[in-house]
Amino acid sequence: MPIWDRLKSELDRAGRAAQGALDEGRIQLEAFRAKQRMDKAAQALGYAVYRAKSAGTEVDSDSYARLAGELTAAEAEHTKLEEDLRVARAARGSSIEDPPAPDAPVNPS
Repeated sequence: MPIWDRLKSELDRAGRAAQGALDEGRIQLEAFRAKQRMDKAAQALGYAVYRAKSAGTEVDSDSYARLAGELTAAEAEHTKLEEDLRVARAARGSSIEDPPAPDAPVNPS
């Protein structure tokens, strides 16, 4: 029975590693989308300022507050997701053994 226990524990470990990789990929995709939202908000704010300056006026305070708020929210979300991604990578790295170097001798157990 010890072989079955070992097999079960290795399959459980592989399952956790695969789930960790999927979670990391999901966070990475969310961070990418948040970065796109952040860039889009910055672009909209930049266009508003450019148009106002071209017309010789200032951006009205309501528009500026709305656009700056969107940018701030998107930036905060992106920063949080980047931190989540860093934590997920650290957790995954500590739970998965590094493979031996290609030229290192393999120690059979």
